[in-house]
Amino acid sequence: MKLVLKISLIGALIFNLWSCSNEAKVEHEALQIVCTTNIVADLVQNIGKDSIDVISLMGAGVDPHLYKASEGDVNRITNADVVFFNGLHLEGKMAEIFERLPSMGKASYAVSDGIPEENYISSENFSGNYDPHIWFSVDNWIYAAEYVSKKLIENDPDSQAYYEENLRSYKNKLEKTRKSIKDQISLLPKDNRILVTAHDAFSYFGKDFDFQVVGLQGISTASEAGTRDVLDMANFIVEKKIPAIFVESSVPKQTILALQSAVQSKGEDVKLGGTLYSDALGNSGTPEGTYIGMFQANVSTIVNALKTNLEDESSDTD
Repeated sequence: MKLVLKISLIGALIFNLWSCSNEAKVEHEALQIVCTTNIVADLVQNIGKDSIDVISLMGAGVDPHLYKASEGDVNRITNADVVFFNGLHLEGKMAEIFERLPSMGKASYAVSDGIPEENYISSENFSGNYDPHIWFSVDNWIYAAEYVSKKLIENDPDSQAYYEENLRSYKNKLEKTRKSIKDQISLLPKDNRILVTAHDAFSYFGKDFDFQVVGLQGISTASEAGTRDVLDMANFIVEKKIPAIFVESSVPKQTILALQSAVQSKGEDVKLGGTLYSDALGNSGTPEGTYIGMFQANVSTIVNALKTNLEDESSDTD
């Protein structure tokens, strides 16, 4: 009896050890991926889903223009199977790390490489480089999704069908989102489509949806707005009768508040229309913590702020 019990215990132990080993193997087989921003991480996660484990170095409210990698970030990058970053100098303080990755034999990709160069917006105010805020064009993000799928397949060919199916599903969602956004923006007359923000992050949005976009700071938040910039912008707001200006989640709002005060000093009023997500998504687990939810939230904030003013003007006329 004791012998039977002993054999049973040994068998159970072997089964448990095999199970743990098998679980570890499954976990190990999932591609370990590091992404710089949570915007890029959301894109990669939508394509890879259960076949990958994704870490985002930057979370909600983090400014990638100024972000410096910590020692822990470098370790995460070193231990990853694949690294995805935005590119086009968005992560300006991490350029040296990206340059070293190929010599380390690390698979690393800038999602901007998947977007046709003719889709880029050039900027003299960003050291002659292209505007890196490529995700504010849904068409660009579809190209980026295709590129991510291609690179995941290269690194995990056994999951090709899975990645391709996820890509089809996500592209369909993006196309529906683009139509929904366009329908919502159509509620605003073109003359009222002037977007004033903390820094110049929305040019792709303006190009795709026919907005004039004006940022108080340049494309990079590393450049600061001076007194002359604030006064010039205040004059522009007064001249164009712009009803609302917008704060950004990843940029300190002091300059926008200074701009509001400058407008008020001229005897006019301009409202804070709300907070927009520019260089980072919202908190994880919220609708704004996804690319699609972020875009929809931004458009609702913009349209509601400018639409409210139109309704006020209509009431005054009545």
